Amino acid sequence: MSLLRLHSLQYLAAAALALASVAPASADRSDPAVTQTDKATVRYHTQQIDGVELFYREAGPSNAPTVVLLHGFPTSSNMYRNLIPALATKYRVIAPDYPGFGHSAVPPRNQFEYSFAHYADLMDKLLTELRADRYALYVMDYGAPVGFRLALKHPERVTALVVQNGNAYAEGLKEFWTPIKAYWASGSKADREALRAATTHAAIREQYLDGVKDPTRVDPTTWLLDQSLLDRPGNVEIQLDLFYDYRTNVALYPQIQQFFRERQPPTLIVWGRNDKIFPAEGARAYLRDLPQAELHLLDSGHFALEDQGDRITGLMLDFLSRRLPK
Repeated sequence: MSLLRLHSLQYLAAAALALASVAPASADRSDPAVTQTDKATVRYHTQQIDGVELFYREAGPSNAPTVVLLHGFPTSSNMYRNLIPALATKYRVIAPDYPGFGHSAVPPRNQFEYSFAHYADLMDKLLTELRADRYALYVMDYGAPVGFRLALKHPERVTALVVQNGNAYAEGLKEFWTPIKAYWASGSKADREALRAATTHAAIREQYLDGVKDPTRVDPTTWLLDQSLLDRPGNVEIQLDLFYDYRTNVALYPQIQQFFRERQPPTLIVWGRNDKIFPAEGARAYLRDLPQAELHLLDSGHFALEDQGDRITGLMLDFLSRRLPK
């Protein structure tokens, strides 16, 4: 190799090294990929509300439209772990855990009222503390009564609804609910004990897998995490208290349906049509009061977000881009 060529190669190498050394600073300022990644970063917080430590996940620009994700039983904001980054490039996303769920505190039952009304009050105060005064709601399972109670408190704050296997109609309470309704009617210890099986490993696993076309798409960590939290001392009793309190949500159905009729919030319904807990009849019933709602019945079960996450995310991003106030 000639000396001239060697010097040329050394010069090119030095120039490349110099460019590489300044590239990160340049990327931090202007590279869209870096900016998008930073927007989608999920941060994990706790906030004291009425003396109770509430955990929540948050991501996205603070000045963007807000989307609040409300989880179901027996899970937590962990159910939104994949959805949050996808939404956070365009929206401010807040996903809390209720007391007794996820990473939020678990106050003793004799010192704390475990009820859906109380959960809604706490979520309302948390959102106020976070200065989220207008928001779209994603509601699933228990998230529906919590979210709809928020809507009844502050109808003007709800910019849109995304409903995923979350009930608001009598049509959605079929055979699965027979033993629960028996407990509502009697309040007896025997009927309470009959529901304890719903908190076992086998029952929680079935909630995730029943009605799913391809079970290999469902991460088994989901039900193992849920079960580990259910197995904390005293937690099953909390869940049985909530089973009993669920009757108060049904009593609110007429008011919730009136909210739908009067306010006509933009609504996307994405529903696992094979769900035995909240069957598809409950999804279709929304169209009575929300005739402009967009309904998608997916080939999935109760936790449709686990195996149909890509589909739901795409539908949701499209819906929010069209229907949220600009």
